[in-house]
Amino acid sequence: MTDATDAYPGGSKSRVNRAGEAVRAQAATPEDLVIIESWRAAHRAVLNTFQAILRTRLRGRDVIVAQRHKRKNTIFDKLRRLPGMQLARMDDVAGCRLIFKDTKELNRFRNEFREAKFNHSLRNDPSKYNYIDHPKQTGYRGIHDIYEYDVKSDAGRGLKGLYIEIQYRTLVQHAWATAVEVVGFITESQPKFERGDDRYRRAMAFASEILARAHEASTGPFPELSDRDVLKSFLELDDGLALMQTLRGLHEAKSDVSDKKNSILIFSPSGDLTVRSFRDATDALRELFDLEKRMPNSDIVLVRADTGEDVRTAFRNYFKDAREFVKLMDSACAKLSGHQRRLRRT
Repeated sequence: MTDATDAYPGGSKSRVNRAGEAVRAQAATPEDLVIIESWRAAHRAVLNTFQAILRTRLRGRDVIVAQRHKRKNTIFDKLRRLPGMQLARMDDVAGCRLIFKDTKELNRFRNEFREAKFNHSLRNDPSKYNYIDHPKQTGYRGIHDIYEYDVKSDAGRGLKGLYIEIQYRTLVQHAWATAVEVVGFITESQPKFERGDDRYRRAMAFASEILARAHEASTGPFPELSDRDVLKSFLELDDGLALMQTLRGLHEAKSDVSDKKNSILIFSPSGDLTVRSFRDATDALRELFDLEKRMPNSDIVLVRADTGEDVRTAFRNYFKDAREFVKLMDSACAKLSGHQRRLRRT
């Protein structure tokens, strides 16, 4: 008889995959949802293990370490967007985000971490998700590595095979990625997923190119264009969208975030934000699942960082905070254009 500690969360990978297929077909039973909840909850141990390893190895360095459980709504949306995706193989349900001052420090630590001695295995070729060397056409820049969890202890044996995504960004890359998600919150378009009005996607792609050139001596998705053409293309799109004006005018969500480390961010259908904080991760996860059931029309996410300020920095998009992006764009455009032109200053 198999010991309970040996059991894969949700029973088996095939059972988790069947539950995912039921969600995709919009035919999930209560049992399917319980299976998925059990599988999602198991990623807490994976997150705890990796965040402890990362914090130990980053001690004394000026790097923000944050973690998040992927939102249920986002998991279900991903299943529907990607017909070939098997739920048990979804590799970003647990995520640790590392935010560095610059690409030099980012690459140095990533190389060190890839050579670290532990049982957890890197599942991707190091160049596969390197969107700094090879930016996405959306303008996304950053690096993702996928690790497979593997421990020999009785308590952890059943978790073998779960995945975690380690996400590496610089402060500049993070400011851009934050702004993209904010655009998704405040418009009917989703440039991150190439949905809706394509002008938003193109504007943010040119913004990425501008930031890369001005602040990181690099390039984005349009390396073949001149500085003048990149600026001209962005400004023409911004003239039609008033994107920078809109981002400047946002009122940042003021909900307080305590230093209890585990924070649940709750977005009502109208976009209002409520924050609940917990010292204990188990209590936070239990409350997360309960809130998802009681508030099915709200968007709810569980995040963690060392301080309340780190939560706000690592997850600025949830607070509709695009101030750093606006500031970086102003200085970047001034640098590339050679004069102090502000973008649609109000």
